[in-house]
Amino acid sequence: MKYLWLGLFFVVLLWSAIEPKDQFTWFLEVFPALIGFVLIVLTYKKFPLTPLLYTLILMHMMILMVGGHYTYAEVPLFDWIKEALDQSRNNYDKVGHFAQGFVPAILARELLLRKKIVQASKIWLNYIILSIVLAFSAFYELIEWWVALATGEDAEAFLGTQGYMWDTQSDMMYALIGGISALLLLSRWHDKQLKNIY
Repeated sequence: MKYLWLGLFFVVLLWSAIEPKDQFTWFLEVFPALIGFVLIVLTYKKFPLTPLLYTLILMHMMILMVGGHYTYAEVPLFDWIKEALDQSRNNYDKVGHFAQGFVPAILARELLLRKKIVQASKIWLNYIILSIVLAFSAFYELIEWWVALATGEDAEAFLGTQGYMWDTQSDMMYALIGGISALLLLSRWHDKQLKNIY
């Protein structure tokens, strides 16, 4: 499992780095995946995560790498979807923001339960997890804003608003939907895997 994970990570990373649409945007989009990789390497022996969470993290990293390679506004499959469904924009960034809620929800859940930070009811646990998801999403939107202020026009592909006035708010909504979906779909499966770690 470990070697498959590493193999997929490096194959997609290498692919994304070969002639990306824009080198600066590639770096901005892939940088969180590289930070995540370093954190996973540093914590792998001392605090191993559930197989479910490792898989979700890898999927999220791959979403970032695809977005970095093409830019989020120009992923070819989503250009085709845009044309086929007569949409006004390429919506690959919404996949990224959905994942930005889906994956951190399970990460937050795992940390809160394993570290025994939240021992209240499931309702309070889920409320705190979704609050973390929204805080993370809002912080990422602030990072995008700061990068745009610091780099000017060079950050346009990183922001990926495509002229949509409510892009920031809809990004956070997609993250919230992702977090809710993760809790509804994966909590029982996650609980079973957590029992094998305790």
